[in-house]
Amino acid sequence: MNFYEQAKQFAKEHIEPFNRMTDEEGKFPAESFKAMGEAGYFKLLIPEELGGLGKTAVEHQQAVLAFAESNPTAGLCYMMHNVALMTVLTNGNDELKKKVVDDIVNNNKFMALAYSEFGTGTHFYIPEVKVTNNNDGTYTFNGVKSMVTSALNASYYLILTPATEKEGAINNWLVPLESEGLEFKTEHWKGIGMKGNVSCPMQLNDVKLDEVNKIGEEGSGQDQVFNVVAPYFILGLASVYTGLNLRLSSVTNHYALNRKYPDGRNLANIETVQIHLATIYKNAMSSKALTELAARSLVDGEADAVAKIIAARIAAIDNAISSSTLAMRVGGGKTYNKASEIERLMRDAYAGQIMAPSLDVLNVWLGKAITGQPLL
Repeated sequence: MNFYEQAKQFAKEHIEPFNRMTDEEGKFPAESFKAMGEAGYFKLLIPEELGGLGKTAVEHQQAVLAFAESNPTAGLCYMMHNVALMTVLTNGNDELKKKVVDDIVNNNKFMALAYSEFGTGTHFYIPEVKVTNNNDGTYTFNGVKSMVTSALNASYYLILTPATEKEGAINNWLVPLESEGLEFKTEHWKGIGMKGNVSCPMQLNDVKLDEVNKIGEEGSGQDQVFNVVAPYFILGLASVYTGLNLRLSSVTNHYALNRKYPDGRNLANIETVQIHLATIYKNAMSSKALTELAARSLVDGEADAVAKIIAARIAAIDNAISSSTLAMRVGGGKTYNKASEIERLMRDAYAGQIMAPSLDVLNVWLGKAITGQPLL
């Protein structure tokens, strides 16, 4: 059994049983994440010599895809852990890396991103949080991050702030959950889809951090965002929505086969329905192929890897939204009345187009990437 199949089997046992609760209660899939930690998935990208599994972007893509097939919310939150972890592994100082790696390997802790702000929205790389250099090796932070995935559940959060020493530059910081002055406004999360990811505001009230919590050199935040965060994040979202589309195909096929008419025929016997089912399946398979190609391209260091990754996410989200619309037609009134999982998957699908970078921004970036222009 290959890595992807192993992850799928794990997801069926430890993620799928909680997908309905995640949506109906708007509850973070804590039981699934506990199982992920115990199974070693949090240390997927940590090198073997540090106690991790030593895997690459290919396995990142496969694990996120497998998890999202059972519960897109779980795939989304897990993906963000890998992105945050990869950023620390690539750019963090030795002391910071040791602390984070030890906590993940030995205590099954996981991470999250807290980049978006109310003022800048999907342009999260233009932060407005206020930072004060206390000139004693510590910094004080004040401000609000708007939509923090895995809020209150992750043990570490990555935030972007303006640099204090370089005008116009930004820094990347690691904020531990137990930081004094850190506050989460969970009552503000009322998402119509991906409801268990708890994307609530995080307020920093005179939060004080040691300089060791700064990830990378002063002013290097933007380079980190575009060279590490963006590839793994965008690839991860392509995997999430590909997994969602695969599940849509499976669930809709099952519904069409089991929705019977009095004469014994089922929906799947109707030619128009067959066309819809074929399109949903085609969308899922094309997204899967492009996402797998993008992951391999990143690992192999191909010159057009970024373009392939962006294209994979655009295609995965466009296909998932299109597939969910067709699936709702197949499901009809019963599905509209929430008698099927299709309705939840439709709501989850529509969330993808507004997640930073938004679908419109991504299309602009892709046009620039394939014509040799800088993304910004």
